[in-house]
Amino acid sequence: MVAPRPGKWFDQRWALANFLSWHSPLIVDAGVARQEVPRTYELLFTICGSPVDLLALNALGDWKSVAKRSICLIDEMWVKELKAYKFYLNILAKFDQVLFYYSGTAKAVNEAIGPKCRFVPPGVDALLFCPYPSVERRVVDVYSIGRRSGTTHQALLRLVNEDRRFYIYDSVSGSSAVNAKEHRFLFANTVKRSRYFIVNPGLIDKPEVRGDQSETGNRYFEGAASGAIMIGERPKNEEFCKMFDWPDAVLDLPYGSDQIGRIMDAVESDPCWEGTMRRNNVMHALLRHDWAYRWEAVLDAGKLNPLQGLLDRKSRLECLAKEIAVSDPRSHSQAQIRVDPASTVL
Repeated sequence: MVAPRPGKWFDQRWALANFLSWHSPLIVDAGVARQEVPRTYELLFTICGSPVDLLALNALGDWKSVAKRSICLIDEMWVKELKAYKFYLNILAKFDQVLFYYSGTAKAVNEAIGPKCRFVPPGVDALLFCPYPSVERRVVDVYSIGRRSGTTHQALLRLVNEDRRFYIYDSVSGSSAVNAKEHRFLFANTVKRSRYFIVNPGLIDKPEVRGDQSETGNRYFEGAASGAIMIGERPKNEEFCKMFDWPDAVLDLPYGSDQIGRIMDAVESDPCWEGTMRRNNVMHALLRHDWAYRWEAVLDAGKLNPLQGLLDRKSRLECLAKEIAVSDPRSHSQAQIRVDPASTVL
């Protein structure tokens, strides 16, 4: 089952199941079409945007019996929400492994359901976002997507008027995209043609939701893979320091600062430094942060060996990184930046 399908009266049944799961330990039929599983598989891998998506497991009936091992990946869940999700934790406890994109959440849930939770960072399609080998022209000065500081935004708008900078930013909600796949393609092609890319920790403007967690969102991986120079705050957690441990991976700009123009002026005064930062970002993304390495980590958790397609993609990633390194001897060598992909799961 690649994705669940809605059944009869889905909206009403999902709403009822959702209400009951928040307020009681009852897990009822959520209105997802039943799916017969004809045989036993090696691995059941469930990806959830939030724990609420676990209601779709009802479509498999006795889902624990359909595979020898089960793994769940949760995209977004904050420690501050654990009390509200207390009944969903009972479902998570049934999995053999639970993976979280947020390192702080993995530690907290481990304490609640036992030592089966692990941190695995988000990834990126490093080949889609890579500006090589064609070396795209960077016609966009600054690109900002998603949450932003109003102060920094206004400073950039002034630069547009004073220095004729080309600044692209969100003016509509991302959920209103006409076609999600085309939207992603447009985003990748824009960021790899951008000189600077704004990054900040997840929900940086929503402390009432995230509490004191400072987590690494997708923007860091996308910015690195595109070769854009990332400007913004570094997440205040030890895992970020391990994942982005090369010099100048992110140029620091406190959230709410209006000094972004000074950072760009400093970069542009040293073209050699600028070029080195771009190449290092791309090479590290190719060798460490592609989705291939994340899938390898899932297979490792499921005690399965990779198939040939994964090995071929890793080889392609490594070959492209070698080409970039050879193109400029000032860049870090492949040997210096090679990291065992298994180490991305902590």
